[in-house]
This record gives sequence, structure tokens and C-alpha cells, in this order.
Amino acid sequence: MKHYLDITLLPEADITLGFIWQKVYQQVHIALVDSKVGKNESSIAVSFPRYNTKASGEQAFPLGNQLRLIANDETQLAKLNIAKWLNRLEDYVHIKSIKPVPENVTYAAFIRMQVKGEARIEKDMLSKAQRWAEKSGQPLNACLAELEKSKPKANNKLPFIWLESQETRQRDLNASRKFPLFIKKVEVTEQQVGTFNCYGLSTNHNMKEKLVSIPQF
Repeated sequence: MKHYLDITLLPEADITLGFIWQKVYQQVHIALVDSKVGKNESSIAVSFPRYNTKASGEQAFPLGNQLRLIANDETQLAKLNIAKWLNRLEDYVHIKSIKPVPENVTYAAFIRMQVKGEARIEKDMLSKAQRWAEKSGQPLNACLAELEKSKPKANNKLPFIWLESQETRQRDLNASRKFPLFIKKVEVTEQQVGTFNCYGLSTNHNMKEKLVSIPQF
């Protein structure tokens, strides 16, 4: 990844940083889908230079206020023309020019995490208990009580952005389904190549060494 451009988000008193992230990242996602190089595959990655899960304060947001687009070739970013996709948000973003990635960098991978909330966990627990009760003949309450001992905890500490699924929209133009895109940063020790999805994130993999890294600076 040899070239990048930065997008700085500019919140106002009555418009939160989280709301602007939702609007900006939705447009970036649409742009990456439009320029994809394979099925759900992008040649352009995203990075969050100010990612900080310990951020606090009224205006704090764990992803910070900067989004970075990175590509192997300058022409890929020029062709994407992200300013066109963000033209309706020009009062809330500052797009800088394309620059070469500096020589001295570290590496990290940003991945999408599937995070279950309390409601989803409760629904899964009930479903498992019902199947167990049917097979074993035990009372449903007894099965629920046993499963409660190993009940997973909701993990909602990761930063997320509310997005609308483009796949759902492509299947049905009248459909609209929003979901939280949870984003996790994984530190890696060296450059690792691979593919990015149309959120600009590393393709998920169970093995850390298989994640796609991007330069951090």
C-alpha cells in the first residue's frame, strides 16, 4: 500500500461525530462497492489513524475524527474520486490530497467483528434450550438454567458505525436494513498481503498471520 488520502470529519455543536461517521462511511462503502475488483472485494483499504477504544468526553468517538483511504497505486485513489461521493457532506469533511505513504511505518489490520447483543444472546439461548428440551425430554426451565452457567457475555466495547446493507438494497430497492458494523484493530508485526472487502477492511481469518495489514503512521 503505497498511496493514501485523509478525510477529516468536522462535527458541529448540534451534529455529533458519530452521526457524521455514519453518513461518511456509508458513502465510502457505496463507492467501494461501485469500484470493486471482485465479488465483495476492494483494491482500496480504509484505516483509522486515531482509533482509540479508551476515548472519552462529550465529543469523543472511538474511531477518532479521521478516515484514511489507502491503495497500492495513486491512480486507484484518483479513479475512486471520493470527493464526488461525499459532495453532499462537504460542510462536514475535509479531504486532503493523495500522498505517498512514508517509509517508516508500523502495521495493523482492521477487521469486522460479529458482536452479539443481549437480545441476540437471549434469543439464541432460548432456541438452544428448546432443542435440548425436545431431545432430552427435560423441562424447558431446567435446560435454560443449565445453559445459563455457560451463557456468553455481550461484548459491545468495540466501536461501531450504523450502516445500510448495500446487498439488501441491490436485491430490493425498497428494502432498508441498518446494522452496526463493529470494527476491531489488530496489531501485526509485519506487512501481510491479501484482499479487502467492500468496507475496506481486511478479509476476516481465524489466523492472525492471514489478516491483511495496512501501514500505520
